[in-house]
Amino acid sequence: MSTATTDTAHARGAFSPRPGSAPLPRMIRAQALLETRMLLRNGEQLLLTVVIPALLLVLFSAVDIVDTGKGKSVDFLTPGILALAVLSTAFTGQAIATGFERRYGVLKRLGASPLPRWALMTAKTCSVLVTEVLQVLLLTVIALALGWSPHANPLAVVLLLLLGTAAFSGLGLLMAGTLKAEATLAAANLVFLLLLVAGGVIVPMDKFSGGVRAALELLPISALSGGLRDVLQHGAGMPWGDLGILAVWAVIGLAAAGRFFRWE
Repeated sequence: MSTATTDTAHARGAFSPRPGSAPLPRMIRAQALLETRMLLRNGEQLLLTVVIPALLLVLFSAVDIVDTGKGKSVDFLTPGILALAVLSTAFTGQAIATGFERRYGVLKRLGASPLPRWALMTAKTCSVLVTEVLQVLLLTVIALALGWSPHANPLAVVLLLLLGTAAFSGLGLLMAGTLKAEATLAAANLVFLLLLVAGGVIVPMDKFSGGVRAALELLPISALSGGLRDVLQHGAGMPWGDLGILAVWAVIGLAAAGRFFRWE
């Protein structure tokens, strides 16, 4: 064997296995698992995304604080609380966490890694979806224990939750990518409280006057809570109007986040 051939063989062996980044799906999965673990270890985030919705469901179902109309309170409240869970995770929690990651330079460092920036956003969305599945399971168990009697249209429920997640995720990332972290913290919590009251979550929309109600029904939280309520409480078919509103908000939020998001 010639010297050149021997040198070539040694060179090949020195880099076997060949160095390089992992396949993209594996990187996204690893980042999504990391994001999920970080979320579940954050006590404040768990309070916002899991504990508060569960407490509100139990409290307002057990105590007659708000007139929810005919039927059991839990039948009216559960769809709204499910919508609130999506809001708290996809919008409020994600906006606050991403805002502080941006402030401390975490996003800048991740942007320099082999993981593309769009894949990082995909991993964050996957983490949100995993958290929401856990939320929905927990809230469903609590609601059933309280006497909830849902109607079944699984496809409509899944579509509403997915579009609601996309809409709130886009809006949350837009806020986190354009405002300072402290401003994001304040604004995200303020929006959460306002939509809790005015989004049809625990207060029926017919409690508001005609003009105000018409405007509030165009909000994504109202479309999500109203659509879930129509399906799960009243046994309606596919809520195309609410799905359309959520789709519009999803397109606007994600497009704006992609256009204006600043990584540092």
